[in-house]
Amino acid sequence: MTNLLSKLLADRDWLMADGATGTTLFNMGLSSGDAPELWNVDHPDRIAKLYQGAVDAGSDIFLTNSFGGTRARLKLHGAQDRAFELSKLAAEIGREVADKAGRPVVVAGSVGPTGEIMVPMGSLTHESAVEMFHEQAEGLKAGGVDVLWVETISAAEEFKAFAEAAKLADMPWCGTMSFDTAGRTMMGFTSADMAAMAEKLDPQPLAFGANCGVGASDLLRTVLGFRASGTEIPFIAKGNAGIPKYHDGHIHYDGTPELMAKYAVLARDAGAKIIGGCCGTQTDHLRAMKAALEETPRGPAPTLDQIASQIGGFSSDSDGTGDDAPAARRPRRRARG
Repeated sequence: MTNLLSKLLADRDWLMADGATGTTLFNMGLSSGDAPELWNVDHPDRIAKLYQGAVDAGSDIFLTNSFGGTRARLKLHGAQDRAFELSKLAAEIGREVADKAGRPVVVAGSVGPTGEIMVPMGSLTHESAVEMFHEQAEGLKAGGVDVLWVETISAAEEFKAFAEAAKLADMPWCGTMSFDTAGRTMMGFTSADMAAMAEKLDPQPLAFGANCGVGASDLLRTVLGFRASGTEIPFIAKGNAGIPKYHDGHIHYDGTPELMAKYAVLARDAGAKIIGGCCGTQTDHLRAMKAALEETPRGPAPTLDQIASQIGGFSSDSDGTGDDAPAARRPRRRARG
């Protein structure tokens, strides 16, 4: 399928994605526990400002304000019957911003996890997950996104359900999982597992990778795991801007623009084709990342020692793929980061 993202991936050495949605909206006044997706109706100017910030910082791709837009997540706010509407609005605002950019900018329709545990460990069936993802995908498609983008997924079954929903919507797609338990997702999936799964999906993602997790160093170790798999599917790195710390009533991420600039170059050299930030990543970080990617010559893939020395050590000794890999922790519901 020919589309803007696949064209840019073919033409460019790397692409820069956006930064944090949640962190930015909290800085604009969103209260903890509120649904960001309702701002697509109540404060469309703020959502446009969110998107415009990424474009002005040099991002080639930005994600829509629709992370929690499935029927299951919106039910927490009594808005389950607005899943199509809210995703469509998120996409329409993004389409308007991208079309005025004066350069090709990809609008990626963000879809997050349902928040439910899939059978047999939970009650969410494959069919129900596909139905919910498809409903949101159709809303994003109607609003004009270039590509669907599922993110922060922990379970392979949920990732597969999204792939089926993208096929039903006849839309290209990308996807990232969150590796936050000694190199594994919350449900025990490793980088090698994900690469093998991506190769077998129909349709394959245009790109796949990792977002969020523990910190930028751990995420880069996961990216090196994708590289070691030998897959030819481009992969994505969207790491957090440091580690979250509570300060004066707010969550603050301690990663500086300088640290994220180093992370971006390391991610590119590790093999990531799409590089962005997740929680805590603001426009200052993105500008520094863009400049570093443009000004720093490509180098060899970094070693783990080089990653640790430049941006900090790892949260665990294992990347989840060796014989000493720990067992997955007991499943729990993920809150939006």
